[in-house]
Amino acid sequence: MKRSLDLPLTIRPVVGMDDEYPAGYVDSFHSHDRAQLSYALSGVMAFVTDDSTYVLPPNRAIWLPAGTRHQVSCRGPVTFNLLYIDPDLPTQCGQCRVFDVSLLVHALIQEVLTFDHAYDETGREGRIVRLLLDEIGRMPATPAVSAPMPRDARLRRVCDQIVADPADQRDLDELARLAGMGRRTFTRSFRHETGMAFAMWRQQVRLMAAISLLGEGKSITSIAYDVGYESPSSFTAMFHRVLGVAPSHYGRQNDA
Repeated sequence: MKRSLDLPLTIRPVVGMDDEYPAGYVDSFHSHDRAQLSYALSGVMAFVTDDSTYVLPPNRAIWLPAGTRHQVSCRGPVTFNLLYIDPDLPTQCGQCRVFDVSLLVHALIQEVLTFDHAYDETGREGRIVRLLLDEIGRMPATPAVSAPMPRDARLRRVCDQIVADPADQRDLDELARLAGMGRRTFTRSFRHETGMAFAMWRQQVRLMAAISLLGEGKSITSIAYDVGYESPSSFTAMFHRVLGVAPSHYGRQNDA
């Protein structure tokens, strides 16, 4: 496993590397002075920021603005590309976003990763880097499988437990007690902090966990129970209703 600390991050506007994480890897919360682009090639990564959680299946990338605190974890092994980008460049996005990587962006990233870190900014390498940045800026954000995280420490305590165990079946009354709130205060505060009802938020967390498990090659039946559904059919119906595709769309066969 490589380390970003070993990269000469300030030598050029864009510096990158290819890397892989083993199954079960968890990187503690940290941030970078540069913007970060993580592009999943195989396997599934989960990103947690102070504001939200995201799941990154293969062939998608996540843009993290400079200074964004984040934690990365993966259930199974993952292979990915990583770019660190000068935050002063004018075309970059100021908020986290997930997007599908086009064939052109994929090819440009692979080419940039072959460059010497001190590439010629005025020659061919510099032109390719500028084209890559233009294309990244053009990529439309994909409706991400994500769940906003509350700032309130009491609500965050509940959310952290659900993220850790998506199959947790405790009802609103039990979770409100865990937060030290009444049920009505809990539901009102949760919607105010996250912009969605708790049931919808928990569904998003279960979707993220399911996509990670699908990336490991687990069966739909076992995943349905692992993330808290009463039957594979109810899980599959929910998955298709929300994402518009069957769970098999995110299976290991789609990693290539």
